[in-house]
Amino acid sequence: MRGSGLSYLLWRKSARSNASGNCVELAQLPEGGVALRNSRDPEGPALLFTRDEIMAFVHGVRAGDFDDLVV
Repeated sequence: MRGSGLSYLLWRKSARSNASGNCVELAQLPEGGVALRNSRDPEGPALLFTRDEIMAFVHGVRAGDFDDLVV
């Protein structure tokens, strides 16, 4: 989905985001899911996830399942 169609959402990014703008933003969807977009391209595409999908991802991040991707 295009980010421009989601401009009414309350977008937020991590306090750990860096000053160079390499960030993603997340917003809760009215039906309970989550939208994700590139903060440098707010009008660009956004990925939409169900609540269960985003919960599985967050649990995986907390468990270290993706640590090898940033080493």
